Amino acid sequence: MTDTAALVSHWRRQRGMFQAELASAAGTGQAAISRIESGRDVPTLPVLERIATTMGCSLAITFTTDP
Repeated sequence: MTDTAALVSHWRRQRGMFQAELASAAGTGQAAISRIESGRDVPTLPVLERIATTMGCSLAITFTTDP
């Protein structure tokens, strides 16, 4: 599971939403949310922004160097 997958899943559950509810509100399909949460698919930035906005979250991208 990727960080993105874990975060989307965590915040969706924290908000008490089903995948289908998040998908509908974010303008995508339930299968897409399932693939994102399982780490099988990486969402585009516009989709990730809609998902974050739907859940009342902010989207921040950080680049770091490996130790």
